Amino acid sequence: MQTLNSRFAAPAAIPHDVGIGLRAAHYRQILEERPAIGWMEVHSENYFGDGGQPLHYLRQIRDAYPISLHGVGLCLGTTDRIDREHLKRLRRLAECFEPGLVSEHLSWGVVAGRFLNDLLPLPYTEEALAVVCEHVHEAQDYLGRQILIENVSSYIRFRHSTISEHEFIAALAACTGCGILLDVNNVHVNAVNHGLDPVRHIDAMPAQAVKEIHLAGFDRAGDLLIDTHGQRVADPVWTLYRHAVARFGAVPTLIEWDTDIPELSVLIDEAATAAAILGARHAIAA
Repeated sequence: MQTLNSRFAAPAAIPHDVGIGLRAAHYRQILEERPAIGWMEVHSENYFGDGGQPLHYLRQIRDAYPISLHGVGLCLGTTDRIDREHLKRLRRLAECFEPGLVSEHLSWGVVAGRFLNDLLPLPYTEEALAVVCEHVHEAQDYLGRQILIENVSSYIRFRHSTISEHEFIAALAACTGCGILLDVNNVHVNAVNHGLDPVRHIDAMPAQAVKEIHLAGFDRAGDLLIDTHGQRVADPVWTLYRHAVARFGAVPTLIEWDTDIPELSVLIDEAATAAAILGARHAIAA
């Protein structure tokens, strides 16, 4: 079985193309068929072990595709100190597999050492911004590289927020030099849930900081949209994606699917739709 002792010669840059989230159900099929996908993204914490099948398969897939590491457990918005053991494992994983991108969420999920199994939204205040900036600086310094920060879905709004989400994210990027992972599905979900303008959010993002885009599906619970990552990308999200591509250019784009994992062919089909939109943008630019 593969361990974390081996290294790659150099990082493989993420192409300005469409990738898919790598899931265990598809390991063998991907290795056998080598589908024409631009890159793969993995949840970092799934590969923090010292050996076993996840690392065994990831090593082989990394030989064939560039990969990115996408974290769900660093809790950059917590008022606790960052978990240094978590950072240590992330750095070791990055040093071994040389990912093209490393990303995390703009969220919190731990308080007083107690972990909650969710990506919880922050109040958008100057105080919260200062906490997140400190933690992003610490993470980037420890990892020795830029990380991307992703906007999250939310189902409540804090009355004492003093700035908008897009202002918060733009200020975070300006303060820390981090990149932005723009989740277009989350922009749509939050816009519907809170009565916001999704186009305004996209237009407010600093174009030079947007390094990756996520696309996913949602479920509906009455008037509320739930970010489940268990459906195909919805038509309004595709419309927003076209707007994002027009604004930011051909940014590396990922199809996320985390629940009710479908056949690999479904992910490839969704990726083809995104690739056609990127291709149309290239044609216009040319």
